[in-house]
Amino acid sequence: MEVSEPGYLLVDTYDTLAQHVISHHVRFDPVVDGSREAQIDRTPHRYVWPSELDLMAQLAGFERENRWAGFDRSEFTAESRSHVTVYRLT
Repeated sequence: MEVSEPGYLLVDTYDTLAQHVISHHVRFDPVVDGSREAQIDRTPHRYVWPSELDLMAQLAGFERENRWAGFDRSEFTAESRSHVTVYRLT
């Protein structure tokens, strides 16, 4: 099988107990380097709960002004998979 166009695959693995997320990045780009091999990278992240962000902000002298589920300002609920939070310096 021959790959004629560059490709990219992203897989995230979550460990909610340890609050870790690892993003696995796989790139296939024979057009650039002529290789049939994939480049594999991973980036570890620490998941932060919104309540932790609120506490860190409070300790730094900020107060929460708004929290939404996304940039469209949709309501943040227990089912929200992301959030946008705005803090203001008190």
